[in-house]
Amino acid sequence: MKKLTLFVFLMLIAGATGELWSCTTFIMSGKHTPDGRPLLYKNRDTGTLDNALVYFTDGKYEYIGLVDSKDSWKREVWGGYNSAGFAIMNSAAYNNNTGDTTKLADREGEVMKMALASCATLADFEKMLSDMPKPIGVDANFGVIDAQGGAAYYETGNYGFIKIDANDPAVAPFGLLIRTNHSFSGNPEVGFGYIRYEAASRALNLAVAQKRLDPQFLLNSTSRNLVNSLTNVNLREDMPADAADATFRYFEDFIPRTSSASVILVVGAAKGEDPSAAMMWTLAGFPLTTVAVPVWVSAGKNLPVVVSMKEDMHAPLCDAAMTLKRQLFPISRGSGGKYMNVAPLLNLEKTGIMQKLEPVENEIFRKTAEMTASLPGKGKQRKETIMEHYAWLDEYIVRSYKELFGIDLK
Repeated sequence: MKKLTLFVFLMLIAGATGELWSCTTFIMSGKHTPDGRPLLYKNRDTGTLDNALVYFTDGKYEYIGLVDSKDSWKREVWGGYNSAGFAIMNSAAYNNNTGDTTKLADREGEVMKMALASCATLADFEKMLSDMPKPIGVDANFGVIDAQGGAAYYETGNYGFIKIDANDPAVAPFGLLIRTNHSFSGNPEVGFGYIRYEAASRALNLAVAQKRLDPQFLLNSTSRNLVNSLTNVNLREDMPADAADATFRYFEDFIPRTSSASVILVVGAAKGEDPSAAMMWTLAGFPLTTVAVPVWVSAGKNLPVVVSMKEDMHAPLCDAAMTLKRQLFPISRGSGGKYMNVAPLLNLEKTGIMQKLEPVENEIFRKTAEMTASLPGKGKQRKETIMEHYAWLDEYIVRSYKELFGIDLK
C-alpha cells in the first residue's frame, strides 16, 4: 500500500475529528464604518491553546503580535498590527493548492511576521508576496487593512494570490468580507468552515443593517455567537435552571469552538488619520471565559500584564480563561470533549461564567471609551494616558477574576 502524503493524512484527520485550525475572520472597509476606520477580526482556532501578546521591535515598524506560548513565538505571528497602521491576520484555506504536491507548508505565521515588520500598505504586502521565493509554503486567506483606506483578502497559495477588495462594491457592497476555511477562488468542494461562514454572515450582515459596528457588539455577535447555522440550535435558549443543572450540548460548528484560543479585532486608522490612532482589542484565551482588553502600539512595549507573555511564555488572562473552560468540558474520555456543559456558562439564575463576566467587560469598554474620548493625538502625554489605563485594566481584571472565581492571575 502506498504511504499517505501528509496532506491526505491531515484531510482524513480533519474529516474524522473536525476541522483543523478553523479560524473565522472578517474585514470591513472604512468607507462603510461610522468613523471611517477599517476593521480586521480573527477568531483563532488552533492546536496551541495558550496564546499571548508580544510587542516586537525587530523590523522597520514596531508591532503587536498574537503568538503561541512556545518557542515558535520568535518566528511566527498569528495576527496583529504595526506602527504604520498596517494589520494582518489569516485563516487556513485548504483549497488554494489543490493537486499541488509541494512539501513546504505551514509558513503562514512566518509570512505575517515578515509583513508586520516591513509593510505599511496593501501594495507593500502584495510586493512582498510577489517577491518571495516560490513555493511560499502557504494555503491561506490573508486579511489586511492599512491606514490609507485599504482593506482586502489575499487568497494565497504556494505560487500566487488573488486579491478580493473590500472597497469593490461588486464583491463587497457594504464593505464587508468574511472568510473561514476556504477560499472563494478555490475548489468549492474542498475546504471547511461553510457552516461557520453562514453563522458569521448572518450575524455580521445584521450588524451592518442595524449600524452596530462598535467593537463590543461585534465581538459578542461573533466570538460569543452560540447559534449553529445548520441546525439552528441556539445555546442561549432553553437555559439550565442553575449552574448545578448539568446540561450537555453537542458543541461543533459554532464560531467559538473547543479549539478557539484567542481573538483579535483591530480598529484601524481612518484614511488621512495618523496611524497612531489604530488600536486592537484582544480576547486572550477561550472567548466564552475571558474579557476583552485594548492595546495600542503607540503606547510602547509595556502592554497590559494580563495579556502579555511572561517568562514561562504564558499570559495570565489566557491561563485563567483555560481554567474556567475546563468547567464547561469536564468529560475527556471518548467523544466527551465535543460536549459542553452549558449550565456553568449560562443559566436562568444568571450565575454562569459568561453572565458574571458581562458586567466586567461592560466596565472595560465604558472606561476605555471614556479614556479615548480625551486621548491626546500623539506624544508623551498620549503614552502616559494609555499606560495609566493599562494599570487600571490589570488591577480591575485581576481583582474581578479573584472575586468572581477565586482565580489568581499570576
